[in-house]
Amino acid sequence: MDIQFDIQSPTDGLVHHQGRYLGEASIEQRLARAQAAQQVSVRTSVADRAEWCKRALSAYEANLSENSRAISEMMGKPLGQARGEFEGMRVRTLTTAELAPRVLAEESLEAEPGYRRSLTRQPIGLVLDIAAWNYPLLVASNVIMPGVMAGNAVLIKHAPQTAPIGQMFEQAFREAGAPEGLVQDFMLTHDAIARVLASGRIGHVGFTGSVKGGRKVQSVVAEAGLISAGFELGGKDAALVLEDASLESAAVNIADGAFYNAGQSCCAVERVYVPRRLFKDFVEIVVNEAKKLKLGHPLEEGVNLGPVVNEAARVRIDAHTQDALARGAEQLTSDADFNVPTLSRCYVPPRVLVNVDHSMLLMSEETFGPIIGIMAYDTEEEGIRLANDSAFGLTASIWTQDAERAHRIGQGLKVGTVLMNRCDYVDPGLPWTGVGSSGLGSTLGADGLRALTRPRGFHFRLA
Repeated sequence: MDIQFDIQSPTDGLVHHQGRYLGEASIEQRLARAQAAQQVSVRTSVADRAEWCKRALSAYEANLSENSRAISEMMGKPLGQARGEFEGMRVRTLTTAELAPRVLAEESLEAEPGYRRSLTRQPIGLVLDIAAWNYPLLVASNVIMPGVMAGNAVLIKHAPQTAPIGQMFEQAFREAGAPEGLVQDFMLTHDAIARVLASGRIGHVGFTGSVKGGRKVQSVVAEAGLISAGFELGGKDAALVLEDASLESAAVNIADGAFYNAGQSCCAVERVYVPRRLFKDFVEIVVNEAKKLKLGHPLEEGVNLGPVVNEAARVRIDAHTQDALARGAEQLTSDADFNVPTLSRCYVPPRVLVNVDHSMLLMSEETFGPIIGIMAYDTEEEGIRLANDSAFGLTASIWTQDAERAHRIGQGLKVGTVLMNRCDYVDPGLPWTGVGSSGLGSTLGADGLRALTRPRGFHFRLA
C-alpha cells in the first residue's frame, strides 16, 4: 500500500506538497513496466531515444512556471533560480544528445587478416537514480538523460524533500511519447531500496548526496551483488587566487559561487586562498557583495538568497560558525546587515569569516550553506598545499591571467575538475567526477554515457 507523507517547506514551515512512498504492489508494477519499456528502447535507435529526451524537455517546459514554484516551495530556491535550473537541464540534455551517436556507436578495431574485431556498448537495463534535493532537476537529469539515450529504463528515487520531481519527469516522458514505464517515479523507503537491489533487477545505481548516505548505499549495493554504481558526494571546493588575478572579477565571482542557492551546491566555493598582499582588498569586495544579497521568501520579487533546506542545515551552519569563532576566526557580516525573515528558522544570512585555519570545521567539513572562510597565503606552494588539504576533491578554481600557469597548477590539484576564472560551474561536455570523499565514477560527457552501458567485444575469425 502506498503511503503519503508531508513535505515541510523551509520558506514558511508549512506543508505545500506531499510525497508518496510506493508499496510492494506499486513497486512490482513499476519494475515490470520498466523492464518491458527497456526492451522496446534497446531496439530503438540512439537518435530516437535522444528525441524522447528532447520532447520531454518541451513537455516539462510547458509546465515550467508551476513546476518552478513547486521547487521554490519545497526546498527554498529563489524562483528565478528554480526557473533557471531548467535551462541548465536543457543544455546538458542537448550536449548529451550531440555526443551520444558517436560515443555509443560500434567501434571497429584493427585486426589481422582473416579476423574482425569490434566493440559495442550495450544498455545496462534498469537504472536507479537516487537524486538530491539541492538542484532537483539537474541532479536527476544527469542520470536520466544519458541513461535513456544509452538504452536503459530509469527509475527515479528523489530526495523526500523534493519527492514530486520524480512525478514531473515521469509525466514529461509520458507526454514525449516514450514507451510507458521508460522513466518512472520510484519513491521508496530505505528498506524497500535494499529489497529491490537484492532482487537483482537493477543494473546500475546513480547516487547524489552526502558522504554518509553514499557509504550506506554502497554497502547495500555491495551486499546485493554485482551492481554497477556511481557516487557524487559533494565537496569542500577551494578557490585559489593568484597575485596576477583580476581582483574585482575574482572576488565578485567567488562570492556568487559561495552564496548562490544559499551555498547549497556540491561545487560551491567554501574555502578561499588569497595572496597576503591582496587579502584586505579582496575581502572588502567579497563582504560588499555579500551585503548586496536580498535575503527573503523565495517567491518574492528580487530575492536572490532564500532559506536553507531545513533546520538541521541551519544547526550545522551555526555549529561550523561557532567552532570557527571559538578558535579565533572573525566574522565580517552579521544578521543586522540583513532583513532576516521570521517565517521559519531556515533563513541564514551570508557569512564571511577571516582569521581561519584548517583546524576549524568551516575549513575541513562540508558546510553546505551561505558561508565562506578566506585565508591568506605567502607562496604558490603554500596555496596549492592548502587547496589540496581536504578529504574532498570535486572542483577547484584558479584565478589568474596566465592560462599556462593555471594548467600547471591544476595538474597538481586533487580534484575532478579544474576551473580557471570561474567557479560553481559544470561543463556538460566533460566528465563530472570527484576525488576522495567527493565520490566515485562519472556523470556527464562521454564518460557519463559510457558509465551507463556495458562494453561488449566481438572477435570473429572469418572462415
